[in-house]
Amino acid sequence: MSDREISLVGAGLVGSLLAIFLAKRGFQVSVYERRPDLRQTDISAGKSINLALANRGIFPLDQVGLMDQVQKIMLPMRGRMLHDEQGQTSFQAYGQKEHEVIYSISRGQLNALLLDAAEQTGRVKLFFNHRCQKVDFAKNQLEFFDGAKGETKLISFEQVIGSDGSGSAIRKAILEQACEQNSEEPLGHSYKELCMPASADGRFAMEADALHIWPRGEYMQIALPNLDGSFTVTLFMPNKGEVSFEGIDSASKLRAFYEANFSDSLPLLPSLADDYFNNPTGSLMTVRCKPWSYQNKALLLGDAAHAIVPFHGQGMNCGFEDCVGLMECMDASDSWDEVFKSFEHLRKPNSDAIADLAIANYVEMRNTVRDPKFHLKKQLAFQLEGLYPELFIPQYSMVMFHRMPYARAQQIGRVQEQILNRCVEGVDGPDNLDLSLARRLVEENRSSLN
Repeated sequence: MSDREISLVGAGLVGSLLAIFLAKRGFQVSVYERRPDLRQTDISAGKSINLALANRGIFPLDQVGLMDQVQKIMLPMRGRMLHDEQGQTSFQAYGQKEHEVIYSISRGQLNALLLDAAEQTGRVKLFFNHRCQKVDFAKNQLEFFDGAKGETKLISFEQVIGSDGSGSAIRKAILEQACEQNSEEPLGHSYKELCMPASADGRFAMEADALHIWPRGEYMQIALPNLDGSFTVTLFMPNKGEVSFEGIDSASKLRAFYEANFSDSLPLLPSLADDYFNNPTGSLMTVRCKPWSYQNKALLLGDAAHAIVPFHGQGMNCGFEDCVGLMECMDASDSWDEVFKSFEHLRKPNSDAIADLAIANYVEMRNTVRDPKFHLKKQLAFQLEGLYPELFIPQYSMVMFHRMPYARAQQIGRVQEQILNRCVEGVDGPDNLDLSLARRLVEENRSSLN
C-alpha cells in the first residue's frame, strides 16, 4: 500500500495524527479541513473543553515519536477536587499508583503540534477552508467548497477516510449507500466555556494538579488547568427548565445561580457574565452508526464514526486509539476492503462501550460523587486492588490507565459493581466493611474478573 495517495477529510486531532501515521508508512496524504488553519487564526472562544490525555492517547503519540514535544504542553491531574455548596473541598485520587494520573492539555496547542509534525514528514499536504459538500462514489470524486477562493472544486480520490467529526460529510455519504444504524442521540444537556484567569502574580487560583468538579445533581461545573496559570472552566446544564441555559437568561439570574451553587468560584470568574452570554452554547451528543465503510473506497474514524460525550475524557483518546487499530488492520491485509471491515469489527464494540461509559460518568460526576456509598465503594475497590493487583483493577483505572478494550472493561466493571454493592449494603462506614466477604466474592467471580 505504500507510495500510494490517500485523502483525509478533517484535520482535527485525529485526522492530523492519522496523517502522520500514514505518512510514516509511505503514503502521500492530502488532508482537507473546513476551518481555517488554527496555527494562523485564533480559535473562537468557548468552543473547546480542555482535553484529558490518558494512556490510550499517549501510546499512539509515542508510536509516532511526539511524546517528548507533547509533554511540554500538558499538566498532570492526580484526581478530582470536589467542591461542595459551602465551598469545602475534598480530594479523590484517580488511582493508587504514582503513574495513575491524567493530563490536562489544550486542544488548540495539541492540534497545532500535530499539524506541524504532519507537514514535517514531507508527505502530507494540508488544505484549509475546504468544506466537503458531496462524495461521488461512482466517479471517486470529492466536492469541496473552497472558502478562501469562493469556488467549488472536484478532487479525485482512491481511498478517502473521514475524520471530520460528529457532523461528518463522509458519514452522510456512506450511509446514503447503505445504512444499518444511524443515530445521533442528543444528551439534553449542553455546555458553556468560562475562563478563570491566573492570579495577579501569575499563579493558579486553585490547586493545579486536579480536575475540579462542582457536582450539583442535574448540573455541574468543572475546571482544568492551563500552562499559563489559568483554568478552563466548563458549565454543564440542561437545555430547558428553570435551571438551564434557556432559563438563566439575565445577568441577575446568572449571579444568583452562582451565589447559590458555585459561590467559591464566583470571585475567581471576573468575566463570568461576558463569557456566559457571549460564548456559544456547545451541544452534546452520541453518534452510533453502521457501516463505517463503503466498499474499498471510504472509511470513518474518530468522532465521524462514534462521537461521544466528554465525561470520561476519552473522545480524543479513543480516536487516537482508532489510528493504532487501523495500522494493525493494515499490517494484517493489503486489501482495503478487508482492512476497512476488520477495523470496524475491531473498534465498533469498543466505541459503543465507551459511549455508554461516558454517559454513565456524567451521572457520576454531577451527582453520584456526592453519595457516601460511592466513596465507600471507591475505598473498597482500592483495597481489593491492593489485594488482587492483577485481578481487581477498578473500572475507571481500566479505562484511563490501561489499554484493555473498552468493551472488556465495561464487562468486568459490571461484575465489580455487583461485588461492591453487595459489600456496602447496610454498611455506614469503612470500619464496618466485611473484607472477608469481599475477598470471597472476588474469588467466586475470578473467571469473570480475569
